[in-house]
Amino acid sequence: MRIHLLAATALVATLPLAPSAALAKGSLNMICAADVKWCELMENMFEKSHDIDVNMVRMSSGEAYARIRAEARNPKTDIWWAGTGDPHLQAAQDGLTMEYKSPKLSELQPWAQHQAEVSGYRTVGVYSGALGWGYNTDILQKKGAEPPKCWKDLTSDAYRGEIQIANPNSSGTAYTALATLVQIMGEDQAFDYLKQLNENVTQYTKSGSAPVKAAARGETGIGIVFMHDAVAMTVQGFPVKTVAPCEGTGYEVGSMSIVKGARNLENAKTFYDWALSADVQSKAVEADSFQIPSNKDATVPPQAPKLDEIKLIDYDFAKYGDSETRKALLERWDREIGSIAK
Repeated sequence: MRIHLLAATALVATLPLAPSAALAKGSLNMICAADVKWCELMENMFEKSHDIDVNMVRMSSGEAYARIRAEARNPKTDIWWAGTGDPHLQAAQDGLTMEYKSPKLSELQPWAQHQAEVSGYRTVGVYSGALGWGYNTDILQKKGAEPPKCWKDLTSDAYRGEIQIANPNSSGTAYTALATLVQIMGEDQAFDYLKQLNENVTQYTKSGSAPVKAAARGETGIGIVFMHDAVAMTVQGFPVKTVAPCEGTGYEVGSMSIVKGARNLENAKTFYDWALSADVQSKAVEADSFQIPSNKDATVPPQAPKLDEIKLIDYDFAKYGDSETRKALLERWDREIGSIAK
C-alpha cells in the first residue's frame, strides 16, 4: 500500500469550528517531537497570531509517549505535535489521547486521513517522509569507500566505525527503522542483520536526526535517518548526500494528538486546526524542514524527497503502532542489540 495510493474514505461529518483566535485566551502546553528549529517556528508563529501563550517542550517521539503515559492520571500536556506516527497510534490505542475531527480533515492527503481513521480519530497525519540515510562525501572519499546503496551494504567492513543510528526506545525514527527491517526481512533475520550492523555503529543517539547532523559535522560517515533530515544538511551547505535503500524502505506519517484530559482543550483544538492549514504547513521550509505536508494545498519544498521515486514498503502502521507489538520489539532490541552496543 504505497503512501500516494492510499484511498480516501468517506468522512464523518465534521464538528463545528473551534473558537476563533480572537476568543481563545490563556495558555497551551505542547510537546513537540520535530526538530527544535521547526518546533520554535511553530511556537512563535502561533503566539503571534493567537492570544495564547505556548509552553513548549521538545522531545523525541518515544520520550513524548513516555511522558504522556506517565501523566495519564494527571495530564499536564494539552497537545503533542509531530513525531513519528507509531507512538501516536500507541497512545491512541492506550486511551491517552482523545477523539477529535478537525474541520480541516477534508483538506488533507489520503494518507493523513487514513492515519486519523485507523486511530479512531485520536491522531492525524501532519507530514510524511521516507527512511534512508545521509553520508558525508568527504569522509567516504578519504576512506576509499563506495557510498552504500542498500541496507545490506551498511554491514560492510568498509563502514566500520562510521555509522550512527538512534535508539528505538527514545527515537521514533529508529523505531521506524526497526519495524521497517522486520517487515522487509522477517523478525529473526532483521535482528541478525542488526547484530551485524552493530559492528559498524559507534553510537545509538537519543534523537532521530542526530546521526546525520553528526555526519554533517564530520563526526561519523553515515547517519541512518529520515531522508528529509539528510536533505536539510545538504541545503545548509554540508557535504551530505541522501540515499533511499535499494531493497525498499519504510516511511513515517508524522502525527498530532490532543491529550485526553487536556486542561486547555479549546486552545489545543485551535492549535490543531491551525497546524493543519496549508499556509502554516507551507512555512516548514523556513525551519529547514523538508517533509511532505499533509494539507493538499500546502507547498511542497522542491528539495523534499519525492516519494513517488522511492521504493516504499507496504508499512503496516496498525500492527507496528500496536502497544504489544511495539513493546515486544523494543524488549528484544534491548536484549539482543542494546546489551551489546558499544
